[in-house]
Amino acid sequence: MNKTHKKNQILFLDIETVTESPAYRLLSEDIQALWNHKASMLRLTAKNGFLDNETMYESKAGIYSEFSKVICISILHYYQVDEKGYVESQSFYPKKEADLLSQFGAYLDAKFDKVNNVKIVGHNIREFDIPFIARRMLIKEVKLPKVFRIGGKKPWQIEHLVDTMSLWKFGDFKNYTSLNLLAKILNVPSPKEELDGSKVHNAYWLYNDLPGIVKYCEKDVLTTAKVFYKLKQKPYPKELMNYMNLSTN
Repeated sequence: MNKTHKKNQILFLDIETVTESPAYRLLSEDIQALWNHKASMLRLTAKNGFLDNETMYESKAGIYSEFSKVICISILHYYQVDEKGYVESQSFYPKKEADLLSQFGAYLDAKFDKVNNVKIVGHNIREFDIPFIARRMLIKEVKLPKVFRIGGKKPWQIEHLVDTMSLWKFGDFKNYTSLNLLAKILNVPSPKEELDGSKVHNAYWLYNDLPGIVKYCEKDVLTTAKVFYKLKQKPYPKELMNYMNLSTN
């Protein structure tokens, strides 16, 4: 099917990240020095005040694109053709980050030639997922897909990036609200997992459990989709509901 015939396209997205190195002591001296400076800034907050550089690297560096990498991107793509709905899902997780980013970027450019052809939806996507992916693409010299070329754009020029956390804020400047908390209070079924974001570092570097991380990422995408429709106060599209039921059984 030609992408120009598709309409009402929504791409739900989630990523998982880890530190570029399994341990602080394995970093080069110059990267250690740069992390030490970053850690000194983070240490100004009370909750980080008693953590040393090595502990902070393993527990905090995974969310900073300068010191970490993407290990999985999962997507759930819903669209309509001739009033009939379709669902596609895929995860990108090659061992080499450059390959992962290249494959994902190629997917986006193949599916969406213009930003007004799709809504890209994620939780905290504007503050974390999209900037993180874009920065890592620049670092790895991967061409930015069209829908990510948002540097210097005005707010009304990036309306294709829909953040469920922003929808929940209603313009308020609240603190971070987790996807799990939002799912719980909105009565969205969210499967219990042994893995959570705080355990991804060890799951990847100590236990080599990339399959488990991918599964965790895919389930977060499903939860994000459910939360999105709850926040919009709209019923799930029939085809998407059928897919969700199959995926959670």
